[in-house]
Amino acid sequence: MASFHLQIATADGLVFDGEADRLVVRTTEGDVGILRGHIDYLAALQDVSVLRLTCGGETRVATVSGGFVSVSRELTLVNAITLEWSDQIDKARAQSAKEQAQAALRERKQKDQEYRMLEMKLKRALNRIRVAEKE
Repeated sequence: MASFHLQIATADGLVFDGEADRLVVRTTEGDVGILRGHIDYLAALQDVSVLRLTCGGETRVATVSGGFVSVSRELTLVNAITLEWSDQIDKARAQSAKEQAQAALRERKQKDQEYRMLEMKLKRALNRIRVAEKE
């Protein structure tokens, strides 16, 4: 399969810089698959999503929080707020975060903004657990 140059970056730095066979990310408009020769493209990533990267026939999965994907002839760039590969997820910590967010949401004493933040924490924890279990 023909490859393309891919960079994945977060606030912590460059997470991946190399040749990729396929990239699948979830944007605010739905899933998009990127292969060599993809048209120029720019889209926002969903707040909580999954990224699938295939290189040399091997696929890695990561949980992603926000950011964007940009495709040009020379470079495909994923700039994410956070990214965590499935094999790096601490399942116990994700489970604890899920339980804490669920407990806080059950109390329903939060203001609207605090409630939305707790919902996002819960979504991130659930996504981390889902991705970690696929590893």
